Amino acid sequence: MTVYTKKICLFFIAGTLLWLTITFRFSINIPLLPKETPSANTLKTTLKLPKDFKITLFAANLPGVRTLLPTPTGDLIATLPKKGQVVLLKKTPPNPKTTRQAHPLLSGLNLPSGLALYKNWLYIAESHAIGRIHYDSVSQQISGDYQTIISNLPNGGNHWTRTIKFSPDGQLFIAVGSSCNVCEESNNFRATLLKYHPDGSHGEIYATGLRNTVGFAWEPDTQRLFGVDNGRDFLGDNTPPDEINWIQKGHFYGWPYSYGNNHPDPQYGSEKQHEITRSTPPYHSLSAHSAPLALLFLKHPRFPAHLREKALITLHGSWNRSTKIGYKIIAVDLNDSTPNRQHDFITGFETQGNVIGRPVDIAEDRHGNLFLSDDFSGTVYKITYQPDQNQ
Repeated sequence: MTVYTKKICLFFIAGTLLWLTITFRFSINIPLLPKETPSANTLKTTLKLPKDFKITLFAANLPGVRTLLPTPTGDLIATLPKKGQVVLLKKTPPNPKTTRQAHPLLSGLNLPSGLALYKNWLYIAESHAIGRIHYDSVSQQISGDYQTIISNLPNGGNHWTRTIKFSPDGQLFIAVGSSCNVCEESNNFRATLLKYHPDGSHGEIYATGLRNTVGFAWEPDTQRLFGVDNGRDFLGDNTPPDEINWIQKGHFYGWPYSYGNNHPDPQYGSEKQHEITRSTPPYHSLSAHSAPLALLFLKHPRFPAHLREKALITLHGSWNRSTKIGYKIIAVDLNDSTPNRQHDFITGFETQGNVIGRPVDIAEDRHGNLFLSDDFSGTVYKITYQPDQNQ
């Protein structure tokens, strides 16, 4: 054996031991990428849905697809962050026998993630900025110049997505995650929910201490604002919990000094009792590392009444837990204070460690159809409710 060969062997052994050490110490358990979109038969036999619900393939070959935005005419706009694109998925493809094609609306963007429609404006959240452009849902066309209305968002970081939504009273809200797993941020916009006028003016920090609140929505009856927050990593399989928070103006939600019911963070909480005391604990706790990404309140009257009273939450699934958790959609009754408030809605994306999908965003159109994005297989699913009229 030559000296060169020995060095290669030693390098390989050292690398393997390092990986095993990291994996054991930090419970790295990342699902491998799938080779293809799940087949119709796989969807039918593997995914479990409530009675009278059906899931079908809507669009495929969409690498890293994230946010979904139904248009008034029944089309779907989606973001492909890693490709820097916003694309249109038409309600009716030219040929029903062919795969639905993605039609680019905008390209060359910086990790576009969030989307919103407001008064004929299509709003796009890039990692560093918010822009908008006129969109006609009838002609399916954009027009005019792309306007950057907010340009001072912190760029990149561990949490680079920017979720945007308009409140019932027409204000623009932006979720900005932390730059790190756990740290004290130098930029005040990090780990916050921001609020602006629709033209990008009158910006303010609405709430703080939100490590990575990717999904948020207003409860239809009460107009309370709820958001799902992703807790920090590397404190074990079951710590800290991910959270559902009732987000109120001026409130601080703990990160990076505390987690859960105001438990001090072992790295940053020991000398921050004042910050911990003033922090707002979660409204409801979710399993650690389950990674909630979207929150949706159903509005269409076709859905069962008991489901319209609950929030649907996508769980993207763990990557740093010895046994995988999440990889499903749950329904949570936020007006039920008992342990029975949470139920599974769609399961089967992960079975005994085998992953076929990772739910990201879920959206409802005007006709009561649901759409689900899966950035793991680059797929968008359509979920329909079709009750048996003879019952």
